[in-house]
Amino acid sequence: MKHETVGVHRKKLHSSGEDYLEAVLMVQRKSGMARSVDVARQMGVSKPSVSHAVGVLKDGGFLIMDEDGFLHLTEIGLEVAEKIYERHRFFTQHLIVPSTPANTKRFVCAECFPGVSP
Repeated sequence: MKHETVGVHRKKLHSSGEDYLEAVLMVQRKSGMARSVDVARQMGVSKPSVSHAVGVLKDGGFLIMDEDGFLHLTEIGLEVAEKIYERHRFFTQHLIVPSTPANTKRFVCAECFPGVSP
């Protein structure tokens, strides 16, 4: 499913691309830096999957990779990642019934919103 996120971007972004941007943001917030291997671990996907996504996101102007292999969100990439993260937090907090057991909340969050915990 291809759709455009908030604002006007150079390229349309798949929902999976949004997930990768959010994962880069989460890894950066957690450890101060992000590499492809860290994003793969965060999302539970293979390194080749991350490499492909990084190429697409670089082409779209959403992130860059420095000479040491660290991923950096561009201004627009950061904007999109933060909006996706906030959207996922909102849905997690408001749509998952407060009385739902914690282990079920963790499962729902992991399945629907990679990188977001209740």
